[in-house]
Amino acid sequence: MLTILGFAMIATFLVLIMTKKMSPIAALVLIPALFCVAVGKGAHLGDYVIDGVSSLAPTAAMLMFAIVYFGVMIDVGLFDPVVRGILRFCKADPMRVVVGTAVLAAIVSLDGDGSTTFMITVSAMYPLYKRLGMSLVVMTGVAAMANGVMNTVPWGGPTARAATALKLDAADIFVPMIPALLVGLLGVLGLAYVLGLRERRRIGALRLPDEESVETKEAVLVGAGAGGGRPEKRPVGGAGGADGADDDEDLLKGLDPNRPTLRPRLYWFNALLTGTLITAMILELLPIPVLFLLGAALALSVNYPRLPDQKARIAAHADNVLNVSGMVFAAAVFTGVLQGTGMVDSMAGWLVDTVPEGMGPHMALVTGVLSLPLTYFMSNDGFYFGVLPVLAEAGAAHGVTPLEMARASLVGQPLHMSSPLVPAVYVLVGMARVEFGDHTRFVVKWAALTCLLILAAGIVFGTI
Repeated sequence: MLTILGFAMIATFLVLIMTKKMSPIAALVLIPALFCVAVGKGAHLGDYVIDGVSSLAPTAAMLMFAIVYFGVMIDVGLFDPVVRGILRFCKADPMRVVVGTAVLAAIVSLDGDGSTTFMITVSAMYPLYKRLGMSLVVMTGVAAMANGVMNTVPWGGPTARAATALKLDAADIFVPMIPALLVGLLGVLGLAYVLGLRERRRIGALRLPDEESVETKEAVLVGAGAGGGRPEKRPVGGAGGADGADDDEDLLKGLDPNRPTLRPRLYWFNALLTGTLITAMILELLPIPVLFLLGAALALSVNYPRLPDQKARIAAHADNVLNVSGMVFAAAVFTGVLQGTGMVDSMAGWLVDTVPEGMGPHMALVTGVLSLPLTYFMSNDGFYFGVLPVLAEAGAAHGVTPLEMARASLVGQPLHMSSPLVPAVYVLVGMARVEFGDHTRFVVKWAALTCLLILAAGIVFGTI
């Protein structure tokens, strides 16, 4: 019964948000509450919610201060050179823009944190997508998949969890998987190329006057409210319409080369501070929430010594902070009920039990396939510490090594990064102003295909 109710709860949630019958926050709170009562454990709902909130509170704190930190870095102009470099590559071509999104997300993902990856990627690419009238779900989908592939780096989380759960060396898991992961990344870049061509056909050609310099073109595309030098393009539909035009203009002004929040004299200080922060994250010198709290306080104090300026910068990013942290705490209700009622354990046990006996020698393949739905419907902690050891034990009985099982367990990460249980995805859709249901509807099929491509490559290369 718990298994059926667990799958029913997840299906109800996904249907409601994808059909836009409920907002994600409302669905994350109300649906699990109703199912908790249906299971007969309504009296324990408060305990489940508190447990869920307690487990996700550090994540919420990290996101709050990370948004403030990277928001300040955007305000002061730290990422402007990145945007200019992307614009030189993109040349107002939608195909290059989408490919550039994938490349940027993959590079930034080397820091091992999905939230910072999405903040930097969206901040850099959003103005360009809006100016060209491109589909924003293409941006969120490509960024999520690129980050999902790169999320397998040893300091990213899944690999470390698999190594801990099976008592293995993270390098022994990750290094042999590099060829298969590169195939997956190439698959994402290939998909970005195809989606970019589709956007190019939908939008048409963008024309910029020949006499304009590269710098002028960049100002036209990045700056907001530039006079008569705006690019001419054919009418477009879909994303980039008139809805929320004032809000979009405010966001576009965030990368205006003449904005008053720029601090060019402090550029190298801010670059050093960001590099130090990311290095400290990778080396785990302090808990990540503490690092971002200290980083945000230092960035505000040095760049904006006047108290009114600091308040103005915090207020400018308060909307994103409230939206993302609220979504994380709502997700805590969902995860708290799933785990507290025993639904997630029952679902995982049922899936493991349904594996035919004859598939024993192919448990690595089975694990790779199961990693898609299990890491989508469960947290990484639940999958790697709860399910993977059971699968590995079943595989060992048929001669499948723990290393093969651990590598196969990484396959589902491109899909996992768009799971409603991953806080970082709310940063992505929130900053891009994309409905979570629209993002889910677009990305699931492509992310699943990327996962299967990695699995097939792992089998071909003999690492799985």
